[in-house]
Amino acid sequence: MVRAAERAGRPPRTSVWLEDRAPRGGGRGGGGQPSGLDRDRITAVTVRLLDAEGLTKFSMRRLAAELNVTAMSVYWYVDTKDDLLELALDAAFGEIRPPDPEPHPDPEPHQGSDPEPHQGPDPKPGPEPGPEPRRSAGRDPDPDPAPASADWREELRALARAYRALLVRHPWLSSLAGTFLNIGPHAVAFQLAVQRVVRRTGLRTAGQAGALSAVFQFVYGFGTIEGHFVRRCAAAGMSQDDYHRRAMSAVTREPGLREAVRDSADLRQARADGTVEEIRDRDFAFALELLIAGIETMVRRGE
Repeated sequence: MVRAAERAGRPPRTSVWLEDRAPRGGGRGGGGQPSGLDRDRITAVTVRLLDAEGLTKFSMRRLAAELNVTAMSVYWYVDTKDDLLELALDAAFGEIRPPDPEPHPDPEPHQGSDPEPHQGPDPKPGPEPGPEPRRSAGRDPDPDPAPASADWREELRALARAYRALLVRHPWLSSLAGTFLNIGPHAVAFQLAVQRVVRRTGLRTAGQAGALSAVFQFVYGFGTIEGHFVRRCAAAGMSQDDYHRRAMSAVTREPGLREAVRDSADLRQARADGTVEEIRDRDFAFALELLIAGIETMVRRGE
């Protein structure tokens, strides 16, 4: 176990994935680490607790109680709470199973396009590839992504839907994705899958990073807001439709908001057919099609 005193004089930690040490295992060896634990089990329980109770209520003591061990026992397997949260973040990304890479004919380059390969940014900015993916300690993989032989548009839609679903299932994920480097093996596998798809769009290399940002920063924002709304409804013990009706009733009674409500009446009327979830799905699909159409337009313009 690494104690605080042993860290004196060391540079700040960058990522648990950059630590130069072998992962610790379970069992009682000569070092006296507790039996019945391993890093994967601890990570899986962390994901479950974060889903159930949220990031603000998570603590190493709460985790230890769930594992039925002492808090100090957990530190045989991780050095800090941040390390554990970073492991949980990557375990959640392991639920997305990107299509296996297959050779695709490269699109015809436009005049003046950059000849050298380019690595665009990941959906949340972070460094480039890390270790090979391992089996996730989180939930079952999302079955949504399309096979690698599909058209790039279908692959992009599938990856975007899978990322959105991940953010909704794990509302804590968006905060951690904006905090850590996202260089765990599962996060990197997702990043590379997205980059491979965008490379096949026909966009010039210089524009591929912008396309990545447009699509996946949109999904990040959409999924984050949706995930928090779903969690708030659950905490209130209400369906999403009941919660929305009550919220809109309160808003329409507020004098300071009447003008905004009146000015957006046509938008609400146009979206009135369906449940909150159905409306949200339609909005997401339409917004994603706008972005795909934008990519196609930029390709035709030679951008």
